[in-house]
Amino acid sequence: MEDARFRVGELVFASSVIHNDGSLPDAPDEAVLAEPGAKGVVVRCGHLSEDPAQEIFLVRFEDAAGSLGPPVGCLADELASEPPA
Repeated sequence: MEDARFRVGELVFASSVIHNDGSLPDAPDEAVLAEPGAKGVVVRCGHLSEDPAQEIFLVRFEDAAGSLGPPVGCLADELASEPPA
């Protein structure tokens, strides 16, 4: 995706609480996957099949120990290039 807001390998931050929408089978539904300000890295970029204008990014967020967690699908408005103030 050439015009993606974020690129693969880019450092990003959660701009809001990100919950499991049921797509991560090893986590309970609605489990908190990232708190605002959580640091992550974009591992894949794409778009929703039913709405090609809607970007979606796979991000691996750091846990408290600094280890990267599983890839989480995020919409562009859930991410920021800088930590929230």
